[in-house]
Amino acid sequence: MSMTPRSRLRVRPRHVIRYIVIVVVLLLIATAGYAVYNYRHFVSGVTHIDAIPASSTTASTNGDQNILLVGDDHRPADASAQELAELGTTADGGGTNTDSMMILHIPGGGGQASLVSLPRDSWVAIPGHGMGKLNAAFAYGSDGGGDSGGAQLLVTTVQNMTGMHIDHFVRISMVGFYDVAKALGPLKVCLVAAVNDPYSTFVAPAGVSELNAQQALAFVRQRHGLPLGDLDREIRQRYFLTTEIKNFLSPGTLLNPGKLNTALTAVSHAIQTDPGLDFLSLATKAKDLVGGNLNSVTIPTLGTPTIYYGGSAVSIVKVDTAKMASFVASLDSTSTASASASATTSAAPAAAAPSPSSITLQVLNGSGVSGAAATNSATLDKAGFSTVAPSTVSTRGATTIQYPASMAAEAAVVARYVPGATTEVASGVARVTVVLGTDGSTAKATPTAAESTAGSSSGSSSSDSSASASASAAPASTIPCIN
Repeated sequence: MSMTPRSRLRVRPRHVIRYIVIVVVLLLIATAGYAVYNYRHFVSGVTHIDAIPASSTTASTNGDQNILLVGDDHRPADASAQELAELGTTADGGGTNTDSMMILHIPGGGGQASLVSLPRDSWVAIPGHGMGKLNAAFAYGSDGGGDSGGAQLLVTTVQNMTGMHIDHFVRISMVGFYDVAKALGPLKVCLVAAVNDPYSTFVAPAGVSELNAQQALAFVRQRHGLPLGDLDREIRQRYFLTTEIKNFLSPGTLLNPGKLNTALTAVSHAIQTDPGLDFLSLATKAKDLVGGNLNSVTIPTLGTPTIYYGGSAVSIVKVDTAKMASFVASLDSTSTASASASATTSAAPAAAAPSPSSITLQVLNGSGVSGAAATNSATLDKAGFSTVAPSTVSTRGATTIQYPASMAAEAAVVARYVPGATTEVASGVARVTVVLGTDGSTAKATPTAAESTAGSSSGSSSSDSSASASASAAPASTIPCIN
């Protein structure tokens, strides 16, 4: 029996719905298959080494995770001649000194994670080798013990220095770093001042610039000419890492199969990890880091003196061991405060940033320059802050803004008026406290973001073979400016 036109019209929507359901199911299967393929492709490229000492196999307490992130100058065996040529280097194997070291501290309760920088020149006890710079520990351990021996000695040294248990280890080579930066595209940065460093070959104007892969590598390797030397380089490295995580997890990467595959290949071929690192678990936590839920800090230090050791003058970063325990405890305090703030803001509109007039602060003079605290207090008074009587403390290298865990928002406002200063939670202060160091950082009467302007283009090439940076038209206020 044939259907009438009317009956066919009644049936057709059912067929359409059926086809739509089939298409959706096929798309879901294809998407799941694509995700599984990419994950397997990524994992298959990762090199595993026995990085965690047998004495450190017990997991961190409270479900926390501490991941030691390491970058060095070694060249992987499969580095191509083209990669080495683009880097302007040779196939000499590079070095094993770990010039970039950070601990990613992920609290088990789901609060704010912390990225803790460990200055490479930190003067520490290296088991079996006496005192030395932290970046030498891997080299000592790898001499006879290979990569596993180097990783294990470094992990042990870091645990002894900080008191933080290291659960996992990730190492990236210079070539790998370059490949990752190249795969993810330009890195946008804002600089407080113009840079022309012949050692790292980094050249860029003040303000906002977009860096290609070679420029990004030079950007994070520079330490000569920076006010805080290695400490400023640590800030750059943390900035690079958090920005590239955002780039990797952006729709522009995840929804572009070709770019995603290239990025996954670059990352997996670039790193060594311990076999126990769960990438899926780490990926689920990474989304919080992309949302800005990350506290970036450096371990407490007492400046960068030159000491005499073994008959030679050695420039070091002196670690403040007396403050280390309270510093580590503050990481979880910051996490708890962040979690409480998140719970509050989820039920109410976000509060506006505090105004300078609502903030009472104190300036302490650790710069060694007579009258510096009084001068900076007067400047901050002009900016609208309420200041209490300045005072003097022992000389220190880095200018810091210390604050109680409950005053993170106030400290962030003060930091805009003291460019170059780092912020840190301190249990022994009752208010936001600016501690001046010998780095020359001084207070400004207007906030840094208002003073920053995009630099003008240098007119140089922006290709990967160029060592200079071209200025971007993006407003500087959208990106935090750093040294």
